[in-house]
Amino acid sequence: MGTEIVPPSSSDPATGVQSKDIVISPETGVSARLYKPKTISPNKKLPLLVYFHGGAFFVQTAFSPTYQHFLNSLVKEANLIVVSVDYRRAPEHHLPIGYDDSWAAVKWAVSQSTVGGHEAWLKDHVDFDLMFFGGDSAGANIAHNMAIRVGSEGLDGGNLVGIVMMHPYFWGKDPIGSEETSMEVRAVIERFWLLTCPSSPGLDDPWLNPASDPKLSCLGCKRVLVFVAERDALRDRGWFYCEALGKSGWGGEVEIVEAQGEDHVFHLEIPNCEKGKDMVKKMASFVNQDKGHGL
Repeated sequence: MGTEIVPPSSSDPATGVQSKDIVISPETGVSARLYKPKTISPNKKLPLLVYFHGGAFFVQTAFSPTYQHFLNSLVKEANLIVVSVDYRRAPEHHLPIGYDDSWAAVKWAVSQSTVGGHEAWLKDHVDFDLMFFGGDSAGANIAHNMAIRVGSEGLDGGNLVGIVMMHPYFWGKDPIGSEETSMEVRAVIERFWLLTCPSSPGLDDPWLNPASDPKLSCLGCKRVLVFVAERDALRDRGWFYCEALGKSGWGGEVEIVEAQGEDHVFHLEIPNCEKGKDMVKKMASFVNQDKGHGL
């Protein structure tokens, strides 16, 4: 599963959005698909979203038709630039390689703001003071961990305003909420995590359970938007994340939106459903909230 790919488009028929592929690191093969709106006003600078795809750290790519459709829709609605990261995946490349690849992509994106930047779509059209991370499932996990890294290491040349996490892949050793009645699901998630990250100390690894991370209060942004789905086995972890973030001493704002009657990444499985369209509109509002306010 998750192996199908589609080429980038000079003009997507449905949205007019343009996309192209670039290699970030020839040494590791880390690459990305870039997206920009059909038209950009002269001298207009747009927000930047660095996006990390889902797939349990095992499957899918930045070149999947699933993400091509979703990000075309988002770019049209939100009028922003996207760097969709293709990080290396397990089992050939265990974590933390995927995290390190994603961080390399973040630093590459920000480096385009400098005099030496060569990627015109970013250098000419991005307002690097309006930078966001986003992702679904495992990609949402990456987005969070990249924001933790921004808070602990800094990010020269860019200002991370917020992160958007759709149905984030978080877990923990002690069951919470409906997890207490879903032991088979717990066993599968535990097995997958340990296959992905054999060096992990377990399910309370801060990479997987942010509530156990002493650096949680250092999350390197001021706004967080979390989407959860009522029937998703990861639902309670999304709510728990928001609660833990609020209690950590982090001084930002967190908002959570729950889709009733829906399952994990339903917005990707049924891309034209109304609730999926509502998610795209909410994301667009989130990333454009601070435009023109001189952050």
